[in-house]
Amino acid sequence: MLEGLIDRFGDGAVLMMAGALVGLIFGAAAQHSRFCLRAASIEVATGGFGPRLSIWLIAFSAGVMVVQGMIAFGLLDVSEARPLAATGSMSGAIIGGLMFGTGMILARGCASRLLVLSATGNLRAIVTGLVLTLVAQSALRGVLAPVREALGALWLVPGGEARNILSHLGMGPGLAAAIAGLVLLAALWLAHMRGVRASHAIAGVFVGLAVGFGWLATYMIAQTSFEVVAISSITFTGPSADTLMGLVNSTSLPLGFGVGLVPGVFVGAAGMAIATREWKIERFGPDTPMERYLVGAALMGFGSMLAGGCAVGAGMSGGAIFALTAWVAVFCMWIGAIATHLVMGRGAVRVVTT
Repeated sequence: MLEGLIDRFGDGAVLMMAGALVGLIFGAAAQHSRFCLRAASIEVATGGFGPRLSIWLIAFSAGVMVVQGMIAFGLLDVSEARPLAATGSMSGAIIGGLMFGTGMILARGCASRLLVLSATGNLRAIVTGLVLTLVAQSALRGVLAPVREALGALWLVPGGEARNILSHLGMGPGLAAAIAGLVLLAALWLAHMRGVRASHAIAGVFVGLAVGFGWLATYMIAQTSFEVVAISSITFTGPSADTLMGLVNSTSLPLGFGVGLVPGVFVGAAGMAIATREWKIERFGPDTPMERYLVGAALMGFGSMLAGGCAVGAGMSGGAIFALTAWVAVFCMWIGAIATHLVMGRGAVRVVTT
């Protein structure tokens, strides 16, 4: 069936359709579950391990479990995926991760959350997301690219076994999937204890499953196609930048997984928001200063390109295949977000008391 689709429509079109389907699932599930790394990090910063943290843990552990499970059963091989096979940057993961974590606190959402919120009528998220995308493109191929390359070259790690955490631990994918399954059960229990609705918890599981679907879809297409197809999964800054630049710089848009993913997420999130009557226009106001959002967007745009992915691209997709730099990047995102929230909280207290 897949071979027939490729013969009829071509590799790019099939990849785009796969990306759109994965995006629809992710967008609807992320909107309904309130999946958000920023909100989870704020709960940790305040010592309240609550519903947002439980949802993030559900999504992350579900993603790891399904991806490693598919690898264990021989359904998936990610050894040639860029986060594992190519040379990586530890300095980029550390510096970029810290920048991204700081930025998502200032902008009140990571790249994926901004895209989901944009689909629900949030004008703040649309403006912030556009700035994030432009800065990301500048860091990838524009005036900021030399700075990104210099910072990324400070500490490099070779591809292959050196970037595979499981290789360092001497652990197989089956054991990794089993441990992730136990974490998922614990996260579901935490969600129940924190009063998370069952539908939200289930939607969190589908956020993780969407990451697995992304890896499996691109792998199957790569195995079937006669062309070289990159194995990848959900990520947002790179595809968003490529889509935007393609729309403004070319009369035709090169088809691929990312081109289908971004609009798929938008449609999925919008559909869920409309179905649950949560779609509404939101603007900047006195309590939501634009300058803070724009600074946060710039930090996330540059940081994601330096770190090798956003909170989902590195944190979920890269984390699910145990890429070393991805785990370092998402850890630094957590640290940057928690530290920024605490610093901003102290600043607010000083303003009130003086």
